[in-house]
Amino acid sequence: MTERLWMARRELIAGAAGLVMAPGAALAAPNRLAFQVFRNGTRVGDHQITFTGDDAARTVTTDVTMVVKLGPVPVFKYRHKAVERWAGGKWASVETSTNSNGKMQTVSAQAMGGYVQIDGPAGSIRGPADAVPLSHWNQASFGHPLFNQQEGKMLKVRCSQVAAGHWAIRGETEIDDFYDAKGDWMALKGKLDDGSTMEYRRV
Repeated sequence: MTERLWMARRELIAGAAGLVMAPGAALAAPNRLAFQVFRNGTRVGDHQITFTGDDAARTVTTDVTMVVKLGPVPVFKYRHKAVERWAGGKWASVETSTNSNGKMQTVSAQAMGGYVQIDGPAGSIRGPADAVPLSHWNQASFGHPLFNQQEGKMLKVRCSQVAAGHWAIRGETEIDDFYDAKGDWMALKGKLDDGSTMEYRRV
């Protein structure tokens, strides 16, 4: 499993990130979302998101753990945690920490009014005022500029709604997200650099 391959995997991480809602919209979400993660049909890990608080002040916490093996031998280990905060129904900030096969990375980002301040492995940047981290649990993100919450950089992607409950993200990454009739995130499919398929299946 090469580092380049898992650069693509990083773009698939929901790592729960804050997503801007339309003005006055409520932040509807279950208390917990849990997924099993598969690569080419083989389970490699788990992704869990928990929601606490209410629309006035909400915290969304994501934990991702993965281990990829060749036979019985682990060749890649991954752990990602993200804590995002909302205030008044709008995304306010996110902090992440990642251990990618021993490589440690941290990112912090905050909505500043006229811009989004992002501090990550590559340094500090200012994103557009309506930028949000790439996430998947809330469809409201797809109409905004997105940044990678592990790398701390703006993403060159386009998002389009293919059908009810199906969004496609294309560009630097290739991801399809699926939602139920209530709008809850149900599944994800993505393609890695080597042509293999990454899937999230809700449990």
